[in-house]
Amino acid sequence: MFQFYDIIYSMKYTLDKGSHSVYSLQFHYVACIKYRRPVLSIPVAERLKAINISVAKAYDIDIIEQETAGDHIHILFAGKPQVQLSKFVNSLKSVSARLLFKEFPELRSQLHSNHLWSPSYFLASTGQVTLDDLKKYVEDQSAEDI
Repeated sequence: MFQFYDIIYSMKYTLDKGSHSVYSLQFHYVACIKYRRPVLSIPVAERLKAINISVAKAYDIDIIEQETAGDHIHILFAGKPQVQLSKFVNSLKSVSARLLFKEFPELRSQLHSNHLWSPSYFLASTGQVTLDDLKKYVEDQSAEDI
């Protein structure tokens, strides 16, 4: 008998479970400081990471890894199917900007504006197997397996 879980487990995913679903959703997010100004000093970057963890917790998202350079941040996170990614990203940007401007007032003068983040961002889904592996797996399936 065909078993859905046999397919999933054979592909070596790390799985999360909901009440009616099994999923594996990871994303790579990159946000740049407005005008690419290098304002993420060590204390600002450390506080930003703490804020991001707090926001993620409110959305029931797990931050797997996050790292900053002077003018941008990369975050690798895992989410649930119910999460609206655009709302999560907007919360990351708005909450972090508000709190960082409050706690580090010198940021406003360094940026010459009331905006910490560039309005654009990068967001990509990531996988635990490569696209080539998935394509090969799908190609190797046949009607007789069903």
